[in-house]
Amino acid sequence: MSVTDRTDGARTVLVTGANRGIGRAIAERFVAAGDTVATLYRSGDLPDGVHGVVADVRDTAAVDAAFSEIEEQHGPVEVVVANAGVTRDQLLMRMSDEDFETVLDTNLAGAFRVARRAAKGMIRARRGRIVLISSVVGLYGGPGQVNYSASKAGLVGMARSITRELGGRGITANVVAPGFIDTAMTQALPEKQQETYLAAIPAGRFGAVQDVAAAVEFLASPGAAYISGAVIPVDGGLGMGH
Repeated sequence: MSVTDRTDGARTVLVTGANRGIGRAIAERFVAAGDTVATLYRSGDLPDGVHGVVADVRDTAAVDAAFSEIEEQHGPVEVVVANAGVTRDQLLMRMSDEDFETVLDTNLAGAFRVARRAAKGMIRARRGRIVLISSVVGLYGGPGQVNYSASKAGLVGMARSITRELGGRGITANVVAPGFIDTAMTQALPEKQQETYLAAIPAGRFGAVQDVAAAVEFLASPGAAYISGAVIPVDGGLGMGH
């Protein structure tokens, strides 16, 4: 039986940036559910059971080649999670064009390249799940993060436009917007800044990567077939109303 004829319910899932943090937890959750999981990543080690292809989401040709390799080995990609992201924090007046362009090209245009390539197979299959990983600061804002906030806000318009284009073909596109999650990035913040952020979170704690992975798993599930163009906050109530 070929991979394209499977009847066991396992899907081929592609998560970008599955080598660390939130992306790693998302990939591990799909592996635990029995799905075939692949990733596009730039460096680092991967979780057990994740098939890695080294590719930069800023490079259209590399994204296309990576998808082709994954499709050949594991069948059509039915779920894509665009998680790869970078930060280049700097105050507006000091932010260089390069700081701005690098973040937009990776976080926003990278998600576009991945979603565009994934859509080819999804349209053919008349089913698919696209999940874009945004951030609470996409709509809440963050000092020193004009580039990052703009890139993450852009994902909302992207998911909603994809929904209007492809919603009639069994394809959903949604956004998950994590708040402050207990990752290396959050742990690197000065202690005083961490305390300030913690005080603003109604849940009284930083999130766990598993909190985000659970939301992504739900949006990729059959139970979420009628949810599209939504922004799901996973932020302990921090961004309410944004």
